[in-house]
Amino acid sequence: MKVSIVYGSASDKPIMDKAEAVLEEFGVDFSSYIISAHRNPDKLEAAVRSFEDDGTAVIIAGAGLSAALPGVIASKTLIPVIGLPIKSGGLGGLDALLSIVQMPKPIPVATVGIDNAANAAYLALQIMAAFDEGLKKKLKDFRINL
Repeated sequence: MKVSIVYGSASDKPIMDKAEAVLEEFGVDFSSYIISAHRNPDKLEAAVRSFEDDGTAVIIAGAGLSAALPGVIASKTLIPVIGLPIKSGGLGGLDALLSIVQMPKPIPVATVGIDNAANAAYLALQIMAAFDEGLKKKLKDFRINL
């Protein structure tokens, strides 16, 4: 099992690095991709199809402004998607937060706080721990030591 991390712009990398650091701390395999839902829709669709076959258990999708990326990904897969709103533009990330959290049914996207990539990774770990006893033990031990 692995996590696929997708974000729309290279400028988002410093935020997304925080998710990668959490996954590394827990020894969870991940891959990161910079793909814009607006500028590269065909590349995004191909990537999501590849996630179906490469062992991806959870997708973390970071996006700012209109934040279409998490919803577009969720519309193309049954893999759980965690939307990460990224602060950008004049609204400080509130536009992205509202865009991601307001996904119409039946295409849900879990959502964490603005720029909170670490929490996105912790949520991904919790989802995966439901199917991996070793990871579940690591998370329990981590919580005990908080």
